[in-house]
Amino acid sequence: MSNVIHTDNAPAAIGPYSQALTLGNLVFTSGQIPIVPASGQVEATTITEQTEQVCKNLSAVLEAAGSSLEKAIKTTCFLSDMADFAAFNEVYAKYFVNKPARSCVAVKTLPKNVLVEVEVIAEI
Repeated sequence: MSNVIHTDNAPAAIGPYSQALTLGNLVFTSGQIPIVPASGQVEATTITEQTEQVCKNLSAVLEAAGSSLEKAIKTTCFLSDMADFAAFNEVYAKYFVNKPARSCVAVKTLPKNVLVEVEVIAEI
């Protein structure tokens, strides 16, 4: 049986989904975009700033599930422009020090026209 995870330290879902679900010893996060939880707005404008906020949001969701970025085993990353790949990687590497398996793709448009979205599967 899965359990719904919610924390006020990450943005509320902007659709009919949960911030994360746990199943057994795994947590599956929904994609996080760079919304600042306190304001509910996207405040960052650069890929670097947006990636920092996404990682903070993911960290909060994982913490609420009893996990952490260090326990990530798989990430899926969505960029609105592959020209941002190097700058994204610089920030990503600071947070995902254990180097989980990863997919990274460019997409046409992300919610709220942000530059980056990341989802994580992690151990609890």
